[in-house]
Amino acid sequence: MNEPQRILSRDNPLLKRLRMQAQDNTAYRKSGQVWLEGDHLCRALLARGLRPLRSVFTEAGWERSAPEVRQACEHPVLLSPELMAGISGLESPADMGFVVQLPASGVLVPDAPTVVLDRLQDAGNVGSVLRSAAAFGFRQVVAIKGTAALWSPKVLRSAMGAHFGLSLSEGHASSDLQALSVPLLVTSSHRGQCLHEASLPWPCAWVLGHEGQGIAPDLEAMAKVAVRIAQPGGEESLNVAAAAAICLHASAVSASLAHG
Repeated sequence: MNEPQRILSRDNPLLKRLRMQAQDNTAYRKSGQVWLEGDHLCRALLARGLRPLRSVFTEAGWERSAPEVRQACEHPVLLSPELMAGISGLESPADMGFVVQLPASGVLVPDAPTVVLDRLQDAGNVGSVLRSAAAFGFRQVVAIKGTAALWSPKVLRSAMGAHFGLSLSEGHASSDLQALSVPLLVTSSHRGQCLHEASLPWPCAWVLGHEGQGIAPDLEAMAKVAVRIAQPGGEESLNVAAAAAICLHASAVSASLAHG
């Protein structure tokens, strides 16, 4: 491994690119690269056997990092805390980060356990759903056009590394879901069995709708199964990320029982 290169000027071209990647929600679509900030996200990448294009550290970050983190990239860069803070989009900047190549978005896998995001707006919700999808055995996430950018900095932080265990595809039209051979499932406030009483198919594709408007009518019409989540407390509705965790867990349990 080479010795880390020290960058001293805030006008360095690399720092300008990093600032864009760290602070612009859709910069990755132009550059094909993603900025991961902080030890947890960087380690999540390495745990999946993936490697960064570039690693960036403060002096303190370099000193405390484990050898496998230091050696993840052949050309590490050292910055002062002030220059790192100028890159970061966080109130408390981390002392390390990776630049990674954006994975290619392939064709939809027809029979993969799938989560469909229908115009979810809140990046925190999107990241939380991705985390649940990865935890409960869903391997493909399809975002309908109008959904928050899947690789934006806030979604990355909220998902806590789940991106690297999922196949992500965004910018789709509802009609693209016809390529899926698995049944589409939706939640509804006015029809369908209660989730805890329903027989859930596996594999399947759960459709999760816009925080205010819900699932688009054309997508709801495509669904094979509609279920209701029991809410004995009487709230009008659940946050979409909470509803997703409940539904995806129910599917995971149903699949485990069916194959157990």
